[in-house]
Amino acid sequence: MRNPYLPYPVRIESIVTETEDRNLKTFKFVFLNKEDEEAFEYIPGQFAELSVPGQGEIPIGIASSPTEKGFIKFTVNKVGRVSSYMHNMEEGDIMGVRGPMGNWYPWETLEGKNIVIIGGGFAFTTLRSSIAYMLHPGNRSRFGKIDVVYGARMPGLLLYKEELAAWEQRDDIGMHITVDSTDDPNWKYNVGFVPAVTKEKAPSAENSYAIICGPPIMIKFTLPVLTELGFPPERIISSLEMRMKCGIGICGRCNLGTEYVCKDGPVFTLEELSQLPNEY
Repeated sequence: MRNPYLPYPVRIESIVTETEDRNLKTFKFVFLNKEDEEAFEYIPGQFAELSVPGQGEIPIGIASSPTEKGFIKFTVNKVGRVSSYMHNMEEGDIMGVRGPMGNWYPWETLEGKNIVIIGGGFAFTTLRSSIAYMLHPGNRSRFGKIDVVYGARMPGLLLYKEELAAWEQRDDIGMHITVDSTDDPNWKYNVGFVPAVTKEKAPSAENSYAIICGPPIMIKFTLPVLTELGFPPERIISSLEMRMKCGIGICGRCNLGTEYVCKDGPVFTLEELSQLPNEY
């Protein structure tokens, strides 16, 4: 059995600066060894630990989809020692990836259902993975109607702009992009907070599940909207934003009551969260 503390060596194939403030970059990694790539089997919703020798490691949600072969992607926010160091790395540099870790969105349960994706800020990474996964030609027929509400504070802080534009052109997904505010006269999308836009667009709760990931304050005010729209707690799925360290439930840094977010989560239904200490 492989040592869970040993990362797989990967090479940075490309780096994309996502936002105008340059604080968010997407790293595309390729595995140095083919057998490592085959061993790194993941499902949308999971995360991994990114490690830089001499600097440390950080837990980051996987932004790529398992349907995208030959690479894995992570979008990294520049907030600490490791992430700041990564932002100064270059294409061709070698680092490590440990994982995949945690649970995932319940895709077998979601088959045949309508899916409402609600995301805010840089927490849109695992939601990007999920959208790419559902829209793959081999998977699209497994799901019903797909609606996406995605918001950022301003247009320059939206992630994956080219993909957002491409998804908007499709007729099998409803895109509802919003920003808190903008003075751009050419802005053609919504202006308003994610909870308000979710209520305005009012996606049907019939035969539907909602997946929500974003800042705690966004989640706090969006959950009542989903309840008002008729989504029962067992059909509201959230990915918790909590500090994690080891990724395998050993250090205890992320415990929430009896659960460890890194091992038992990070994906929980609202029904499951109601049995734990209040996170929101």
